[in-house]
Amino acid sequence: MKTSLLLCLTLISAQLFCQTDKSITMTATAELPYRQIPDAPDAYNACTVVARMIDGLGFRYYWATDSLRAEDLAYKPSEDARTSAETLDHVFSMSQTILNAVHQMPNVRQPIPPGMPFEEKRRLTLMRFKEASDVLKASSPEAIENFKIIFQSDEKRTEYDFWFLINGQISDSLWHVGQIVSFRRASGNPINPLVNVFQGRLMD
Repeated sequence: MKTSLLLCLTLISAQLFCQTDKSITMTATAELPYRQIPDAPDAYNACTVVARMIDGLGFRYYWATDSLRAEDLAYKPSEDARTSAETLDHVFSMSQTILNAVHQMPNVRQPIPPGMPFEEKRRLTLMRFKEASDVLKASSPEAIENFKIIFQSDEKRTEYDFWFLINGQISDSLWHVGQIVSFRRASGNPINPLVNVFQGRLMD
């Protein structure tokens, strides 16, 4: 009975969580974005500059998380530190906040479904970055003022201007992706040495 109840709750949690990603339709077998950074936008404006920041984040995330092993995900530099897996869970959550902001949707706290494989978290994180970037590139520069961070709970609704997304979730994700690069080097599986983050591609 307890096992059946736990299974039902897990399925319900997964269903609710996936509703936040209903606009992401790429299948798990399709090619993931950000193996190479996309072409730069044609014009500089508020939205395209932030989109390019997210593209840079997506490219770095793609290669920082490429071919991670179980021992890499379990690595942590000290007893009181997060593991690589826990750090990536944090980036996973922030990627949803970034996407919600450009869709003008509130963030409602919900846990990651238990047992979600790392590869699925990686796929969703990359797809969220790509979708957020695409929305920004297609938006007028003035629209950026409407892309607020909204936190919603039963008791209250709190809004923050888009500025906080830049110095908050976007910058914080870059910070943590750098940690993953360092952690995987320490666990014996360094990032592909052909990755060129300046040009956003693999070196020939």
